[in-house]
Amino acid sequence: MLESWRWFGHGDPVTLGDIRQTGATGIVTALHDFYDGQAWPGDRIVKHKASIETAGLTWAVTESIPVHPAIKQGARNANRHIDAWVETLRNLAANGVTTICYNYMPVVDWTRTDLRHRTESGGLALRFDPVAFAAYDLFVLRRADADYPEPVARAARARLDAMDEDAVAALETTIIAGLPGSEQSHGREDIRAAIAEFAGMSADDLRGTLIAFLERVIPAAEEAGARLCLHPDDPPMPLFGLPRVVCTAEDYRKIFSAVPSVANGMTLCAGSLGARADNDVIAIAREFAPRIHFAHLRNVRRDDSGAFFESDHLDGDVDMVGLVGVLLEEEARRRAEGRADAEIPMRPDHGHLLLDDIGKQTNPGYSAIGRLKGLAELRGVMRAFSARPA
Repeated sequence: MLESWRWFGHGDPVTLGDIRQTGATGIVTALHDFYDGQAWPGDRIVKHKASIETAGLTWAVTESIPVHPAIKQGARNANRHIDAWVETLRNLAANGVTTICYNYMPVVDWTRTDLRHRTESGGLALRFDPVAFAAYDLFVLRRADADYPEPVARAARARLDAMDEDAVAALETTIIAGLPGSEQSHGREDIRAAIAEFAGMSADDLRGTLIAFLERVIPAAEEAGARLCLHPDDPPMPLFGLPRVVCTAEDYRKIFSAVPSVANGMTLCAGSLGARADNDVIAIAREFAPRIHFAHLRNVRRDDSGAFFESDHLDGDVDMVGLVGVLLEEEARRRAEGRADAEIPMRPDHGHLLLDDIGKQTNPGYSAIGRLKGLAELRGVMRAFSARPA
């Protein structure tokens, strides 16, 4: 697999020079200042790509082209935003960037309730606790239509009562970190307003707008030689009473059945899918192997409450060694077909805050040392497979 690394642009505390030292050669990046649905200009793409190549690296994957809320809502102005999305796709492909990751989560992107959960070894990990989330949703955000089972609501009330003002503020800031463009200034009213825009949408409604979007963009992707990689919802469960429709194998089956082109592919995110106990990540990888165009390799450890934290890459509820084996088998199948695009880009997704990174400015989940540790572990697994007799 192509060893890659997420880079957030020139403001990223982990520089391209740092990434070069990790041994990764592919860069996973985007034009991160374009969140309002406008097309990415070709000259900006050229400039971004040149910075990467000057550092001796390759722009391997775009993550992500944001999907404007109007598209997800099926609003009257959705077509304008789809046209801009397609223009961005074509501008990227014209510059050789043809693997494009995106997600379809309403309101918030990835969501956690704790960005500094202390692990047994002393590192700090990202964690999601559904009770803490319910405490925020029910008693801080005070959504009028919030609906939780009585045991969860009771536990959420107790959780909030045990928190002081600073803890509540920290929880809110952590949840807001999942808003697209979260480096901007967001607040409680932004979340309320964003939720209201999706009021009344069912899972079928949201899936319908996704399929309508794909029916427009997949022909453009085929024409441009691009492959789209739909990232699973993170966490793979409804939030704020809104549906999420990329959570399970059945969700992907419906999407791929509706738009069967192989350009309509997936980002296999082991951590996102693994956060649900009913997801067999190995089986999902085997079933959809030909459609896996990109892989996020991280692991999670779940508990009976539905909470999970991001564990060491090789030590969680996902059989990471088995998963790497499946991906390498798929690469071998593609090579046997003589395909030039046989190699699957992967990146060590997220990583613990370790050592002196704990005191540094970092993007949550994207510190250098924790990801370097994960990459080294995954690289070792891949090398071990390659050393096996045929």
